[in-house]
Amino acid sequence: MTEFAPNFSKSIIGQRILSPLDLEREFNLVGGDIFHGSLHLDQMYSRRPVAGYADYRTPIAGLYMCGSGTHPGGGVSGIPGRNAAREFIKDLKSEKRFL
Repeated sequence: MTEFAPNFSKSIIGQRILSPLDLEREFNLVGGDIFHGSLHLDQMYSRRPVAGYADYRTPIAGLYMCGSGTHPGGGVSGIPGRNAAREFIKDLKSEKRFL
């Protein structure tokens, strides 16, 4: 890294290493899983977070899910939030979830 950013090594003042157990205890990430559920085939697409709730909607009218636990899963893309917002806007236009 220092080859591309001079003095990078000298700028490090500390480090923190977190185990999966630390992640679970400090941030409530079950099993230390930053993706809120393993990204296995049975936890993708129409089965994320579980079958029947992959459209970002919850059984509570007006409450939507987004984040690593929803499709397409974890990462720093913002796509789950965008997708949830898209469904919210659809419902708002049709007013079917707010009546």
